Amino acid sequence: MGELRTRKRGKNWEWSFEAARTNGKRNSISKGGYRTKAEAIEAGTKAKAEYTGTGYVFEPSQISVADYFAYWQENYVKAECKPNTQHAYANMIRIHILPYLGTYPLSAVTPALLQQHINRLYANNLSSSYLKGITGVLSNAFTYAVHPAAFLKENPMAYVRYPRAQSQKYDTNRRIITPEEFSAILNYFTPGNHFRILFLICYYTGLRIAECTGLTWDRVDLDAGTITVDRIMVKHPEKYWYLGTPKTISSTRTIPIGATLLQELKKHKKWQLEKQMFYGEYYKHCLLKLNTRLCICDHTNTSLLSEPKLSFVCTQENGTPVTPDHARYASRIVNYKLGITFNFHSLRHTHATILIENGANIKDVQERLGHAKISTTMDTYVHNTDTMKHQSVEIFELAAALSTS
Repeated sequence: MGELRTRKRGKNWEWSFEAARTNGKRNSISKGGYRTKAEAIEAGTKAKAEYTGTGYVFEPSQISVADYFAYWQENYVKAECKPNTQHAYANMIRIHILPYLGTYPLSAVTPALLQQHINRLYANNLSSSYLKGITGVLSNAFTYAVHPAAFLKENPMAYVRYPRAQSQKYDTNRRIITPEEFSAILNYFTPGNHFRILFLICYYTGLRIAECTGLTWDRVDLDAGTITVDRIMVKHPEKYWYLGTPKTISSTRTIPIGATLLQELKKHKKWQLEKQMFYGEYYKHCLLKLNTRLCICDHTNTSLLSEPKLSFVCTQENGTPVTPDHARYASRIVNYKLGITFNFHSLRHTHATILIENGANIKDVQERLGHAKISTTMDTYVHNTDTMKHQSVEIFELAAALSTS
């Protein structure tokens, strides 16, 4: 790091020092406008000390929103969040935050400004879940600016509200799939289609798609009739797939499965073994490299065979694992070829709603879905169907009749 330099420019003094190189090019940080050389030295010494310790020069009253978000990503997001979350946050910040707020001084950001921005995003017809993701990023970033960063005294996002019409926006992720629609899906993805087991597992267990694609046979107990969820399949920002930990601690769980899915899993495992024999040395084996990264190999790259081998439940017929990207392709087939508004997450909502609709204990449903809070189960995943509404009327009619008899 270069030494602190000062020079006089016109009537004022300026300080400067050399910063870290970027792409091999020299960078310098400077600031002028000081009345005396002593003032420039004092301010420059402070700025250089702050830069040496953090990589950034910060003055809470002057730092821009863009510079602050770079600091927040470097000091919080990279340290606390998984790679996929880091990537999602970076995209939200780049596309939906910095173009509108990046040039504002951090100290000038007000609740009114943020509310105006949220309203603007809402008017662009972003989905409810995506808009909540953006507001979550803003809220977390400004909370960090209060503590521990101590750049702000108060979080301006604390006073921001969703537009009143927000709850009326339609989110296809939350749509309930009818029995007739699910039958149509299974009629299209007939036995022998590698996507069929994906639909069945998600429908009969409520697993998230990353949990389902990350499921291996050693986590399925066909004798006890249980599935253990403790890994998910995730795409790294560098475009490779790896096995990560579930969304939350409560997402790690062992759940019982019914006779229908149990029989389907047994038939599917038999199908996999038949395909493995058919393909022989050309059958794809999936390995874990460096404990988490997935690598696919066959007889052409035997050097990898010393790595731990995985047996995924959801595979193509040649052994290649089915990924969440493949699942999105299957979703498009359902949407465009079958004419059914569909997203795999809607099967999770469907599973939860069917359970509650038929009298399942809400606490059991919460644990089955892997929710940390029971409010998440009730508010987000369980929907008032016509059956529930009629049941409520019948319950009241019965209670009223008993009280007046």
